Amino acid sequence: MPKTDAKKEEKKEEKITVKDKPEINEWKVLKYPHLVEKSMNMIELENKLVFIVRRNAKKSEIKDALEKGFNIKILGINTEVTRKGEKKAYVKLHPDSSAIDIATRMGMI
Repeated sequence: MPKTDAKKEEKKEEKITVKDKPEINEWKVLKYPHLVEKSMNMIELENKLVFIVRRNAKKSEIKDALEKGFNIKILGINTEVTRKGEKKAYVKLHPDSSAIDIATRMGMI
């Protein structure tokens, strides 16, 4: 009997593993930048970027994706769900990071 109990315990120990947090790809969270006149004015005047993101994306996931993908600092994120059912994220950048530079790198401007 003791031998079978030991085997069961070994199997249980093998099954219990801690998975590392998967690497975040920014384009799995972000769908595309929102390019309308209002968002272009936000880039120039308020140092903000506007993205359409996955509907189930959390603010922390959006922040991680942008910070790692574009190497920028973020002060805050506001989100809203539009009438079309899309989730829009307004990203306020740190004064050290320039929204115009990022928009130029992405080909928005």
